[in-house]
Formats: sequence, structure tokens, C-alpha cells
Amino acid sequence: MYEPFDGTAVRVLLAVNPGDSIRTVAQHLHTPYETVRQAVNQLEDAGYLRYGDGLFVTDDRVRKAARDLLATSAAVNPPSIEEAYVLPQFGDWPFAFTQVDAVYVWTQGGYQVGREPGDYPLFLAVLEKDIDAWQRFFERFGIPTGFERRPEDSFEGPLQVVLDERSVLDPDHVEGYPVISRRETLAFMREHYATFQSALAMLNRMYDDLDLDVSYRESERECS
Repeated sequence: MYEPFDGTAVRVLLAVNPGDSIRTVAQHLHTPYETVRQAVNQLEDAGYLRYGDGLFVTDDRVRKAARDLLATSAAVNPPSIEEAYVLPQFGDWPFAFTQVDAVYVWTQGGYQVGREPGDYPLFLAVLEKDIDAWQRFFERFGIPTGFERRPEDSFEGPLQVVLDERSVLDPDHVEGYPVISRRETLAFMREHYATFQSALAMLNRMYDDLDLDVSYRESERECS
């Protein structure tokens, strides 16, 4: 009747979208495939998951209980920066990393700027209709939200979430992270060229279909 499960199993329950493969869940959680596979087997044996044409949670009440457990745990052990990148996967609404985080994702973690461990905003694009839901979600985990980056001394802890509300959201996916399009990311980087010149050069090396002259802002030949 009662089947205990660990933190990995809780996160798997929350990360599963109907029909996901084990590999997809592992990518969302940035957790080794074998670790996720073992958790899936445990959850399937307990009756919390079924595996047919992909993975499915058998009862949404179990998913809610898992989220409650994780939120309660966060009151004792606040999410780390690494965990905060995975946390939005546990919400029920679409999102995409944007602004500085879009650069971070498209460079596959190779470019980080304007943040430090003691003052670390995350930048998320979300739908206008979901704003209140996202604010309540992050509040449960003790993470403040706003529409502009707040001064470090205006809240407790290192993390904050800066929300960018949109009427339409169609994210790309890079290494399991939903992110605004590369075209939009490049436009943001060009707008802040002095900050992101080296990141533009990095992207130019990473993606064969780009042909950027990053010496001067005006000289970009292609930005698809």
C-alpha cells in the first residue's frame, strides 16, 4: 500500500509529460539515463507510473503529493542554482529560458555573465495567462519573482526569477532546456553587443549554419 521513494523518484514524477520516453525525462532533469531508468522501474512497480507508448502518471494526486513534498523540503533545504534550472520543469505551464539564460543555454553553458553565486537571477519567458500561476509556484519554493531584476539586498537568498510575459510561446529545446529561438537570442546579444561579443564568436564556432562576422555589430551576415 505504501511505497517510499527517494528524491530522484519525486523529480521523475514531476518531470514526466504524457508519452515521454525515459531518455527525454533524463534530459529534462539533467540526470544520467540509468539513474532515471531505475527510478522509473521503482515507480512503475509501485503503480505510480505506467509505461505503454511512453510514460504516464497513473494518478494526478500522486504528482500533486510529490510537488508538495518537494516544496516542503525546499523550506528546509532551499534549491541550489543547479536545481533552480530544473525546477520550472515541475510546473504545469510552458516556459522558455530567455535573455542571459538563453545565451547560457544556446552556448551549452559555455558563456555566463552578470551573475554570481550570491546574486543569481533566472530569466524565464512565460505566457501572460500563466503569470499568477508561475508566481505562486515559485513562491512555494521560496524564490521571489518579478518583471525586472531586483537588487540583491531586497530579498533573502541568492535566487530570483525574472518573468518575461508573452502572448505566444514556441520554445526550442537545447540539451533538455526549453529556450527562446536562436534568432531571438542573437538579436538580444547584438542589442548588448559589448557584453556578448565573445559569446557571438562562441556560437559562430558551435553552429556550422551560422556565418557571423563578430568584429563589428553592423557586419553580421546571417542571424538565422
